[in-house]
Amino acid sequence: MQLPSVFEQAACQTLLQRVGQLSASTQPTWGKMDVAQMLAHCNIAYELIFEDKHPRPGRFKMFLLRTLLKPIVTNTKPYKINSPTSPIFKVVSAKQFEQEKQKLIAYIEQVQQMGTAAFEGKAAHSFGPLTALEWNNMMYKHLDHHLRQFGV
Repeated sequence: MQLPSVFEQAACQTLLQRVGQLSASTQPTWGKMDVAQMLAHCNIAYELIFEDKHPRPGRFKMFLLRTLLKPIVTNTKPYKINSPTSPIFKVVSAKQFEQEKQKLIAYIEQVQQMGTAAFEGKAAHSFGPLTALEWNNMMYKHLDHHLRQFGV
């Protein structure tokens, strides 16, 4: 199964429409995060791409992540409901819904505008260089997982 491409305008617009359906009162169908926390959680994934604000794993941890986790997050198989998350992605404090939503929208648009070529061979924070297809799978399925979590 091939996932929609976050680098193509049609898939990007679909994701943006789904994000646009969220409101501050949207309730999850599973999990512990509220909608603002979920948006902040999704934004962390993009911060790891575009910002240098999270500490990088050491060599041994990166080896483990690349060996054990990379195949799971870069394949096309959807995440299971209530799958565990890395500590770096945990959001427990209150977040401002509209601020997090606008930040996520900007990240989705930035990825699409940069296009496939910008991500081919680009190093991921915890996995090293990835193909554009691996980047696509990782970004799309993570965002799709959480949008489904909130019914959109």
